[in-house]
Amino acid sequence: MMPRLLTALLALVISSAALAETPDLAVIARSQGTPEIPGLKMVWLSPWGDVAKAHPWRNIIVHQTEGPQGSARYGAQEQHKNPTRRGVMVWVETDGTVYWAVADDLVPTHTDGADRNDNKYVDNGKTYHQVNKDTSIGVEFAGNYPDVTKGPTDAQVAAWRVLVKVLRARYGIPLDRVYAHNWIDFKDARYCEGCALATMAREWGE
Repeated sequence: MMPRLLTALLALVISSAALAETPDLAVIARSQGTPEIPGLKMVWLSPWGDVAKAHPWRNIIVHQTEGPQGSARYGAQEQHKNPTRRGVMVWVETDGTVYWAVADDLVPTHTDGADRNDNKYVDNGKTYHQVNKDTSIGVEFAGNYPDVTKGPTDAQVAAWRVLVKVLRARYGIPLDRVYAHNWIDFKDARYCEGCALATMAREWGE
């Protein structure tokens, strides 16, 4: 009986020590610089600044670009050179690499003004002309070329599972403010842009 108790206590001590060494994602998310984020391969084109000085982001919009493999890297690099051009703050490559392209106190140009008003996917009374570039972080997933109906890769989904938590923790964004681009704008009728990824985020929960 005593050896079992000692073994159980030892296992508890080891487990607690390992837990203490595991960085807290919420703490990392509020940090500055170019932190290592467990579960993400980050390429920091723009390091994090003081989150207290960030733009007051209230929403996350999931985009998908009709670009081939490698287009996220190219798009992020171009965005970094011209932060307010048409594009987004964060880009995700087909291999799951995340490119942080723009400092979070700057506002890239994305969305079409949140002009969807038919309540097809969500209550657009809460989004119409409100969930736009001035209020929303854009995340672009590359790779649905030449078939726009092609879903995200497994690596992108795995990265998104961590990334969405980091974004929400850093900027205090509630789960119900994660949107697909197609939910807030009238987009390409051939597919539902960002819908699978935004739905996953909401279903994964807290």
